[in-house]
Amino acid sequence: MAGNDWVNSYLEAILDVGQPLDDARPSLLLRERGRFTPSRYFVEEVITGYDETDLHKSWTKAVATRSTQERNTRLENMCWRIWNLARQKKQHEEKEAQRLAKRRLERERGRREITDDMSEEFSEGEKGDIVSDVSTHGIKSRLARINSAESMEIWANQQKGNKLYLVLISLHGLIRGENMELGRDSDTGGQVKYVVELARALGSMPGVYRVDLLTRQVSSPDVDYSYGEPTEMLTPRDSEDLSDEMGESSGAYIVRIPFGPKDKYIPKELLWPHIAEFVDGAMSHIIQMSNVLGEQVVGGGSGKPIWPSAIHGHYADAGDAAALLSGALNVPMILTGHSLGRDKLEQLLKQGRLSKEEINSTYKIMRRIEGEELSLDVSEMVITSTRQEIDEQWRLYDGFDPILERKLRARIKRNVSCYGRFMPRMVKIPPGMEFNHIVPHDGDMEDADGNEEHPTSRDPPIWAEIMRFFSNSRKPMILALARPDPKKNITTLVKAFGECRPLRELANLALIMGNRDGIDEMSSTSSSVLLSVLKLVDKYDLYGQVAYPKHHKQSDVPDIYRLAAKSKGVFINPAFIEPFGLTLIEAAAYGLPMVATKNGGPVDIHRILDNGLLVDPHDQQSLSEALLKLVADKHLWAKCRQNGLKNIHQFSWPEHCKTYLSRITSFKPRHPQWQSDDDDDDGDNSEPESPGDSFRDISLNLRFSFDGGSGNDGSMNQEVSSSMDRKSKIEAAVLNWSKGKDSSRKMGSSLERSEVSSGKFPAVRRRKFIFVIALDFDGEKDTLAATRRILEAVEKERADGSVGFILSTSLKISEITSFLESGGLSPNDFDAFVCNSGSDLYYTSLSSEDGPFVVDFYYHSHVEYRWGGEGLRKTLIRWASSVNEKRSGDDDDEQIVTLAEHLSTDYCYTFAVKKPAAVPLVRELKKVLRIQALRCHVVYSQNGTRINVIPVLASRVQALRYLFVRWGIDLAKMVVFVGESGDTDYEGLLGGLHKSVVLEGVSCSASNALHTNRSYPLTDVISLESNNVVHAPLDSDVREALKKLELLED
Repeated sequence: MAGNDWVNSYLEAILDVGQPLDDARPSLLLRERGRFTPSRYFVEEVITGYDETDLHKSWTKAVATRSTQERNTRLENMCWRIWNLARQKKQHEEKEAQRLAKRRLERERGRREITDDMSEEFSEGEKGDIVSDVSTHGIKSRLARINSAESMEIWANQQKGNKLYLVLISLHGLIRGENMELGRDSDTGGQVKYVVELARALGSMPGVYRVDLLTRQVSSPDVDYSYGEPTEMLTPRDSEDLSDEMGESSGAYIVRIPFGPKDKYIPKELLWPHIAEFVDGAMSHIIQMSNVLGEQVVGGGSGKPIWPSAIHGHYADAGDAAALLSGALNVPMILTGHSLGRDKLEQLLKQGRLSKEEINSTYKIMRRIEGEELSLDVSEMVITSTRQEIDEQWRLYDGFDPILERKLRARIKRNVSCYGRFMPRMVKIPPGMEFNHIVPHDGDMEDADGNEEHPTSRDPPIWAEIMRFFSNSRKPMILALARPDPKKNITTLVKAFGECRPLRELANLALIMGNRDGIDEMSSTSSSVLLSVLKLVDKYDLYGQVAYPKHHKQSDVPDIYRLAAKSKGVFINPAFIEPFGLTLIEAAAYGLPMVATKNGGPVDIHRILDNGLLVDPHDQQSLSEALLKLVADKHLWAKCRQNGLKNIHQFSWPEHCKTYLSRITSFKPRHPQWQSDDDDDDGDNSEPESPGDSFRDISLNLRFSFDGGSGNDGSMNQEVSSSMDRKSKIEAAVLNWSKGKDSSRKMGSSLERSEVSSGKFPAVRRRKFIFVIALDFDGEKDTLAATRRILEAVEKERADGSVGFILSTSLKISEITSFLESGGLSPNDFDAFVCNSGSDLYYTSLSSEDGPFVVDFYYHSHVEYRWGGEGLRKTLIRWASSVNEKRSGDDDDEQIVTLAEHLSTDYCYTFAVKKPAAVPLVRELKKVLRIQALRCHVVYSQNGTRINVIPVLASRVQALRYLFVRWGIDLAKMVVFVGESGDTDYEGLLGGLHKSVVLEGVSCSASNALHTNRSYPLTDVISLESNNVVHAPLDSDVREALKKLELLED
């Protein structure tokens, strides 16, 4: 080692920074090998441990160098790179520890504030008992329910009267009903199979009329033509007993919505900018299908639409889309996360290979996390596969706290107010499985043995493909089925097999690692794992004992399980963490005992099946000992096999769907309020009820004429109390008009005007095109100038009534009145007004007696879901006080943030900001509110001088979707005029099916400061290359931009 002292010092540096090596390993290396070789140590332990492919190539090149001096120089440089990686990893760990400590403090502070608001401490019932909570979802209660075939039959008979319409969403990957290309890429995996089988199973359940699985339509030469078909029916699997009773005529369908690049198949990370386009397309399909189903069920041409009972998003991208659809359609939402962004971010940071910025750039991880947080805000229920997913993964999110969830649940059961707080219910429902295609369990082994003497059919081709690797094919087969990914821990399995001589003598090892043509064509991560496996096979001389076939079809998987069961083998899942472990259930269905990781879902599966052993995936010795125990002990093997076959029915799709549907039918029904009111009203009621349970929603906006009042809450309430009779008359008339009914009998001649189609619908419904002005300027003068410019550009179309205008702004309706008056504009220049950042919607009034504006009360009922009310208001005031206190040391004693009572409404709490630079970022305020289980939408507006807090389902773009749902306005014929920047809700105005005109030079001076609120770049939200977006220079003709969009002619 003379002249190589740097190697020893370098090893010490790596060990000092916490490289996860067993303390006994160096001594073992010396004792077992008889000598210590630094270069070999670097390659086998350090480089492999960090999985740095480029470092491995560097070392290979270095050792091949003939010059000793050059070789040593290359090795030294490479070693310092490794040391730098280790140092970075330690820095990441320190930052992560600080972040976790800060998060704990925020959670504790949030809980204290909630307890203060609720004016009581945690009671014993609210604290909850973890053991009892687990048992609620555990084995005993479930076995009694699931084992009863009579119970299932009774439940099925109870559901037959229902006509449910369910919508599932899974956006990424390639989805089709048959011959799924699982493993084709990282996006086409277990989730694809899960959602297809779930849709198929739900479509066969009693009470379910139709199931739509919405996904992306892909018409690309790179993929099969079937992925471009708009619709595909999912044929139900044959069932021995329940096919006749449980089937319904409509069934399940895959519906492919076109969005994103038309002729290109792109990975899920690049789908984010196109989510809004999917939402608009899906919304159109759902409304059309609801009407069709209503006609089919009721018939007679007057069928009431069958609105979806729930919208179920799978993964973060579909969850984000489902949240927007839930708000637009007023339908309950369900979420299944599958794989969670915060958990992945933490795992990647722990590895120390990438910085947070690099991770975000590669995986769009922050956009994904925000999508998951929004999904938590909106979801009624979150379905998980395991308790571990709840306790260790979902609790990482601001929007979920297990302790607070138990407290709120206890208060709800006792009918005690939660002060506007809400936490989605986490429900553990393990994935189901189809058993009808599996050979009967009792005959598997006997039939297989009999076939050797009296063959009745040829062996499946995949058997020969695997058996050709083995020199002794009669030995039990240890089967691992996983893609070549470092997380799957395949190399540890091969090491354990290679270093345990008794195990090698008793068994063979089969590694089914996806499909490949050539190693060079695989991704760098997959090829690295595969090369490591091949080197280990060579190192331990495992030729004739390990199989690693290059190809297999999805239809071959059952045959692979059968082969392992026939050989009396064992199935193993050695992954470091396994979110669920569907392959463990599949293997058990074919009579295979299991050895599985003790981290994640296998714990719950083992608790129910009791068909194997759990091991620490990091402990190579325990892995080999567990395998040896099952292979060598035939009595234990038979017992585990029998237990698995006996309990496997608990994971059937009918039981999964029964639990699923039972939860859905327990939801409080949500659908557009005007549907039920139209159905209930017979024209005789003079004063129909408001969708908001009374007239409480308009305490600030009762006066529809603004002829001098300031709109102050106090004066308005006094007027309400002094003129209740007038209030009742106005309420009845406006509500009837809002519902589209002819209310002339109740209002005399006030609605009998030809220009509003006999008083039946607002003018906005009759327009051919709708232009939405959503400009966010610093000053009123610039906004007026741009507004006039747009109005004048289409003067001809305005005159003939083909174009209507909507003003969309963060202002209150009283401010809009002043704005129009100051610019010489009339309210009649616009058909509708989206106010308070999207929390209020007004139309131009039908009668001068009622004033210039009419409020849409149904819009309030549409967006009020999870609105925090007074509890939210108190929390916001407390937050504002804390911000003011932190800045109290400044020379200026002026309050930085104050509640603007005169600008607030029942569905918008407005705060005035004196010093925008001193106010925390919008994402920090969102975090504070989510930690306290308050669900809302925070918008920084008016150049950062105003904060609007509105319902979580309200926004300016959601108001446009509401107009589509309510009045059938075609989004494709809607144009939104925006500037180059704007309020913090600006990004939502640029995506979707509507057209957008970006007026260059129009922006607010604080735009850069405002949009640093976003934890991800704007390109992760909107597609700047969309054909629906055009730019118009400040001094150009707006009409030219409209011609580019093919909306206007010369």
